[in-house]
Amino acid sequence: MTHSPLPMRVPAAGLPARVRIHEVGPRDGLQNEKAIVPTDVKADFVHRLAAAGLTTVEATGFVHPKWVPQLADAGEVLLRLTDLPGGVHVPVLVPNIRGLERATAHGADRVAVLASATETFARRNLNRTVDESLAMFDPVVARAKREGLHVRGYLSMCFGDPWEGRVPLDQVVRTARALADMGCDELSLGDTIGVATPGHVGALLDALTAAGLGVERLGVHFHDTYGQALANTLAALQHGVTTVDAAAGGLGGCPFAKSATGNLPTEDLVWMLQGLGVETGVDLDALVATSVWMADRLGRPSPSRTVTALSHKE
Repeated sequence: MTHSPLPMRVPAAGLPARVRIHEVGPRDGLQNEKAIVPTDVKADFVHRLAAAGLTTVEATGFVHPKWVPQLADAGEVLLRLTDLPGGVHVPVLVPNIRGLERATAHGADRVAVLASATETFARRNLNRTVDESLAMFDPVVARAKREGLHVRGYLSMCFGDPWEGRVPLDQVVRTARALADMGCDELSLGDTIGVATPGHVGALLDALTAAGLGVERLGVHFHDTYGQALANTLAALQHGVTTVDAAAGGLGGCPFAKSATGNLPTEDLVWMLQGLGVETGVDLDALVATSVWMADRLGRPSPSRTVTALSHKE
């Protein structure tokens, strides 16, 4: 499929020249699927995403299969990705020391931990308080750094919680600061249930910057529950953020927060950034073809509007 010369490039002032897309489809996207996706399909998905120009593709997670059965084949997936070209990174999620050990045994050199800004989600997701979960992650991050790994810290429920409602900015800042202080190289701010709006995004980024967390260490992770993900992303870019999480085809949700819908579709993000003249290195046609291919395997159409629009063109 080949799309027209649209969107016309009309750069806007105050935006970064380039954005790094942190593709989360294979892990955060597929983990919520009810039917188990075959290991070969998962590995092929990562290869196709890399071929489309994505240089950071979160491949899987070394979590207990009892909690996330979809990721039970994490080791097998990584073993099938050893032929990826240089410059393509495949980080994996690790919940604890055991997960880190399994990940490094399978060659992982980039890992991520997932914390919560709210007590209720920490209890439901990790069976711990926020402080107890941070205490659990501290030795994981320390050991990963000693072994030369790059560590990302996910922070969930930054903009709202389905049980607690509003989340105070200082509460998010405190937890983000703790993750940074323990050694995380970058932090991903998660709008887990998709309730953020652009002003809220700007206020949180300002608060984090005031607390000494520069935007060069921050990424954003928006869900599109209320159709705000692209607007929120643009607000983050206007504040200097250059790392944006997205999932090919808009896959995803959250198995521990039922109100969480799909991630920001990578194709919708790339379409917007192309129109703004912001470089991503991603071939949109190849990416759309990949999401159409995956949608066929999942047995349902992609929720991405860009995938829908471009895949139906002659």
